Amino acid sequence: MTLLYQIRSTLLAAAVATTVTAGFPGTSAMAEDLRIGTQLKLMTLDPHYADLNENNSLLSHIYERLVVQDRQLSPQPGLATSWRRLSTTQWEFKLRDGVRFHDGSPFTAKDVIYSIERVRDFLKPPSGGFQTYTQAIKSVTAPDPMTVVIETSSDVPTLPLSMTSIFIMAHKPEAFATTQDVNSGKQSVGTGPYKFQNWQSGELLSLTRNEAYWGGAPAWSEVAFQVIESPAARVAALTTGDVDLADYIPARDVEGLEHRGLAVESTSAARSNFLQFDIGRDEPPGLTDKSGKAIHNPFRDKRVRHALTMATDRPFLADKILLGYGTPAAQLFPTGLSGTSANLKVAPPDYEGAKALLAEAGFPDGFKVVLAGPAGRYPGDSESLQSIAQNWARIGVSAQPVVAPFSVFATQRSDGAYPVWYGGCSGEAVTFCLGAVLGSPDAKSGAGSLNYGKYQNQTFDAMLEKAMSMGDGPDRSAAIARATELAMADYPMLPLYHFHLIVGHGQKVGSYAVHPRGWTTAMQAVPSEE
Repeated sequence: MTLLYQIRSTLLAAAVATTVTAGFPGTSAMAEDLRIGTQLKLMTLDPHYADLNENNSLLSHIYERLVVQDRQLSPQPGLATSWRRLSTTQWEFKLRDGVRFHDGSPFTAKDVIYSIERVRDFLKPPSGGFQTYTQAIKSVTAPDPMTVVIETSSDVPTLPLSMTSIFIMAHKPEAFATTQDVNSGKQSVGTGPYKFQNWQSGELLSLTRNEAYWGGAPAWSEVAFQVIESPAARVAALTTGDVDLADYIPARDVEGLEHRGLAVESTSAARSNFLQFDIGRDEPPGLTDKSGKAIHNPFRDKRVRHALTMATDRPFLADKILLGYGTPAAQLFPTGLSGTSANLKVAPPDYEGAKALLAEAGFPDGFKVVLAGPAGRYPGDSESLQSIAQNWARIGVSAQPVVAPFSVFATQRSDGAYPVWYGGCSGEAVTFCLGAVLGSPDAKSGAGSLNYGKYQNQTFDAMLEKAMSMGDGPDRSAAIARATELAMADYPMLPLYHFHLIVGHGQKVGSYAVHPRGWTTAMQAVPSEE
């Protein structure tokens, strides 16, 4: 019986399970087979089609990038062993020797040129997705088979970071492969540690070990990813032993899993969830005085934003709402990751100080406000709004939580229906979220793409732009941190928490290194020595 057939049969019952039973019975699968129950639904086999976390995570078994990111999100050698700047507009990448694709063909500069040009020139929106990483690339040339020179149309000091997002495909001399060709499985040939075996959209991805992998044969002989969208069903499948590992475990289920002898591993996600204020409009809807009369937008006053931040018990959200599987947030990425500030701390709530600030801003009696957010999109989202409303009531601000399915909420937010709302951001680097959430909106540059509150701070914009013009390293990281500190001192939004990514596994897996980007891969799972 194949692993693919086994996992389909055994998980049929788990998909409808509503209770968790004790024990972890043995299975007939080989000791080196790994079965993963995942929330991540692979949308396509085309590694250049859509820049989505689920695609990037699962396709990283088959394809690789020139540059990879470590757990601190810093660039590290991948298919490129080194890189250097030749000029302000030229980068040289030295390629790894001895690498072969799954079909036995050697990896060379032709494959890099093909992959970058396929993204830049062949795939067009909405099927592009990765073009933001190639739009500044003017040309890609090969001085020799193991060297690539990338020339940009302007100074791009972070080009290696962009290369952490582009998978390398084997080149086709006759034409670019279409997405349809790739989705057929015929073109799913990479250099990664696992070879493509089978894919059933929305259900299963089956992989087999690449014995000739340049980094050494991976630990697992076969890997099967079963899409289980229901968290309860994933937990049930893990508990009954139908899968060896399950991702995105709810915090409420951790105690039960550990009680049954299953291991749980977690890390703080490279993201934050926060409240955004409507700062751009004079009289946004959903804001009134205590009698119900519309008022001038209080969020345009920094003192009001500061007061609400002081009145929000963020440690409570992390400890009680997220059951300890969250970290109170003072900035957009968890402290310690590249570009974050060690100086930004979360203080306990100060209700009296918050009241004084509100009175100073002209709101001694507070006001009424609609507090909007999605329901079930992120861990603790709707529950956090209820808790925050109780916090704000202590300083006279009557907040009415309003939640809706994410699609409805997102549409209403874009239409300007809310005065303050719950949001989130993640990306390959903290600069992405800083520019998207806090950058002054600019359609040409793409800055402020998530700045729904229309916050503008030209000093911050200039500091961030200068930091992003610097090459990767400690000086750049420190410059980004200083820009973050300046922005956070203006209270443009209210960071709430960095929720933890939780993965559970059974006895077959000895340990699992949870990645802050939320990727789920077999490479992060170490087999048990038992």
